[in-house]
Amino acid sequence: MATSKFLGYLESRKNITGAACGIAGLALTFTGVAGPYWPVVVAGLYGAGALIAPPERPPLPDFPDPSAQLDEVRDDFGKLRDYLADVELPPAAAGRLTELTELLTALLDPGWVTELLAQDPEGVHTLSRAVRQDLPEAVDTFVRTRWWTRLAPGQEPPERHLERQLTLLHEEADRLAASLREAEARRQESHTRYLEDRSQ
Repeated sequence: MATSKFLGYLESRKNITGAACGIAGLALTFTGVAGPYWPVVVAGLYGAGALIAPPERPPLPDFPDPSAQLDEVRDDFGKLRDYLADVELPPAAAGRLTELTELLTALLDPGWVTELLAQDPEGVHTLSRAVRQDLPEAVDTFVRTRWWTRLAPGQEPPERHLERQLTLLHEEADRLAASLREAEARRQESHTRYLEDRSQ
């Protein structure tokens, strides 16, 4: 621990600025300006340089790797699929749910999509929110409210709300997929231009 602190000080701005001023003190000594008190001059200039050095920059926070975040979302999506397999939905809502889960599966599938998502924090957040909050909440709300509508006829059926919610979630996931396709197309075009420029 003491060694790492010492090595950290050697690389610090205080030491570098102090050393530069100390070297200036040695230059004064060799030119004869410092005289017999040169050790005091060198040490004093080093200390003054260390005092006037700019403060150290705080280290950057260590954020989690987006790929690791996607792995966690993928695991949570597996749990969500197990939950959805046990829920009975009307045919129209079940169809919309199947379309949505297939699209989410494709987006979370390891490969080039994951590489692109790792560079898109907003995309990771969109997927995470859909898997961990929006989709389970929509289905759970339907499961809880459909029982009550039997006691209060005449209200809009909860399956209509569920169908709309699933449609909106599908549109959001579809926009994310489209943006990833565009990003991949731009990356391919950029690589093509790079190879063309290199061959000239």
